[in-house]
Amino acid sequence: MEWRTSDTLVDYPQALAEMEARADAIARGQADELIWLLEHPPLYTAGTSADASDLTDPDRFPVYATRRGGQYTYHGPGQRVVYIQLDLTKRGRDVRKFVCAVEDWLIATLAEFNVKGERRAGRVGVWVVREDKPRTASGALAEDKIAALGIRLKRWVSLHGLSINVDPDLEHFSGIVPCGIAEHGVTSLVDLGLPVGIADVDVALRRTFHQVFDAMPTGPVTRD
Repeated sequence: MEWRTSDTLVDYPQALAEMEARADAIARGQADELIWLLEHPPLYTAGTSADASDLTDPDRFPVYATRRGGQYTYHGPGQRVVYIQLDLTKRGRDVRKFVCAVEDWLIATLAEFNVKGERRAGRVGVWVVREDKPRTASGALAEDKIAALGIRLKRWVSLHGLSINVDPDLEHFSGIVPCGIAEHGVTSLVDLGLPVGIADVDVALRRTFHQVFDAMPTGPVTRD
């Protein structure tokens, strides 16, 4: 497996083209699996379930339609994006377990910084409880999204992946309804008061990857 880190901002169309080409090469057995760590310039992406009404400021940043799952997402500097290109023919061909493994990876990475990330039924991504914020109108504790994920498969090779808010400009999320969820906010590691940088998150991602993905079933499955 290859780990690649891009030290400069990567344009979204360039990233899409490279992912598509790499997925084809992996499927043909001509390239290794890839974990690509990068940042994008400010932009919004629309997943296959995106509702146009959730794009509240369409002229603010470039908007890209994409074939990943999910709705509208923001990417920008200070957010670690991880494109995950793994061959699921070697990992059991179970899409649900694969998505759960990506969520587990996010949660394990956040735990490296003593942040408790949690799943929520009916809500995509990873969430943190904000006891420091006022309770909601229903009296429940406030919750903010700290990480997002969106996956697509091509010939059983994964494309797209996850993003972790390290220290992005959180105001940039105001141009969309993130993932179609208006009643909850967004946060970042720095917003939570942690002196964490992108490089620290990269170390945690590498350290926790094998804890999660080595537990998945392995072995070749005949490719369709």
